[in-house]
Amino acid sequence: MSKLSGRQECVKLGVQMRVLGIDCGTEYTGYGVVDQHENGRLEFVTAGAIRLSKREPMAKRLATVFTELSQIICRTLPRMVAIEEVFYSVNAKSALKLGQVRGVAMLAASSASLEVAEYSPLSIKSAVVGYGKAEKLQVQHMVAHLLNLPEPPQPSDAADALAIAICHLHTHATLARYKVVAR
Repeated sequence: MSKLSGRQECVKLGVQMRVLGIDCGTEYTGYGVVDQHENGRLEFVTAGAIRLSKREPMAKRLATVFTELSQIICRTLPRMVAIEEVFYSVNAKSALKLGQVRGVAMLAASSASLEVAEYSPLSIKSAVVGYGKAEKLQVQHMVAHLLNLPEPPQPSDAADALAIAICHLHTHATLARYKVVAR
């Protein structure tokens, strides 16, 4: 009896698409993997956060993010990666560090030959809650509801990453419907 690859297993289970959402941060980088089945049902695969020590030099923290995300990609075999677009920050130094983490996340995805989709915080909240100015707690509860989880995922960075993945799945499904109608 041969063992199926991750992609073959997804096809066998009727998974239409698997997406890795990444919520980049300089202390915690959240990740969440969500499957969308052929019938449209969303399913939680895994989620968590990569904790980065402020005592480590930035280069070491970035290497940790790259290594951990590469392992998650290898283990879960997503078809796409979705991340949050850069938001404007009052603190230029914080924005620069966040940009570095985002760059490393994109590098981990592109090193695995995966396409990266970027979404604004407004788009993510709109796709998950239906309101672009939703509170963080509302997003977390809706993520739990959409993925049929007993409670919101912890830490909150993981819930945010799952929201990013859900946003991509909803956006992708909508675009696919428009392509069918346009033909």
